[in-house]
Amino acid sequence: MSDTAISSALVQSLKGERGHLPIHKALPDISWELAGKTLERQPHTIYELLSHMNYWQAFLLRVAQDEKPQLPSHVMESWPSEKNAVSETVWKELIDSFLKGVDQAIDIAKGDQLHQPLAIRPEETRIHTLRNIASHNSYHLGQIVFIRRLFSEWPPPSGGYPA
Repeated sequence: MSDTAISSALVQSLKGERGHLPIHKALPDISWELAGKTLERQPHTIYELLSHMNYWQAFLLRVAQDEKPQLPSHVMESWPSEKNAVSETVWKELIDSFLKGVDQAIDIAKGDQLHQPLAIRPEETRIHTLRNIASHNSYHLGQIVFIRRLFSEWPPPSGGYPA
């Protein structure tokens, strides 16, 4: 597979094209109230999921930029302790931060150093890290869509499938 094909596949996975909803369409219209809603036996709120996604995306972006961030001592450290953001402003800032991270990952995927070994994991490359970001985001985005459906908040006003 050519570098161009690898880059293109990574960009599509990060954006959420083809078989996945474009990630930039699935989040911006979620209200602060919906972000913190719970149901019995629902393990996480949308806020908790997006906070967790943002944590690991930021961590992995640092790895992709050849930094060596410290792994948390336990995965629970990557989850927030609260069910919702303290305010609508903080919620919107989280969405914005996450989507900027997606854009940053896309920029890295379009770069010319995809095969460069990583400082923290020399046996892996940026390709591995970007694929990890894409799959982690896709997994949890599916959970967010499911929660939205449970609360009759799906599809978003922009539509539920590709633009």
